Amino acid sequence: MSIARPGALGATRTCPHCKATVLASAAICPGCQHHLRFNPTSATAETPSVPAVRIEGAIRHAVPGEACEYCVVVAITNERGEKIARQVIAVGALPPGEGHRYSFSVELIPARGAAGPKRG
Repeated sequence: MSIARPGALGATRTCPHCKATVLASAAICPGCQHHLRFNPTSATAETPSVPAVRIEGAIRHAVPGEACEYCVVVAITNERGEKIARQVIAVGALPPGEGHRYSFSVELIPARGAAGPKRG
């Protein structure tokens, strides 16, 4: 599951509620928003995140009266263009005349107390 050892920067675990892979440092699951652990120092305020990007949009088939299928894919690459991850998030169908709205966001969370990556 985790490519980093527990307590390391980027270490992950599974949310016991929704089974999503989340950061081990998270006190609240970003997917289902259930509490993952009690942290007295952050019981009143979660570590603030920095919104890096947020995209909202809507889809509707270009041909009125015709049904279509869709596939939502998220791909992450590093600055050298190397693929880090690619995942199908959802698939579905749009009946004639129906549309769906989507939002995508990335939040940066300051790492406190975790060892950063070693640089040589």
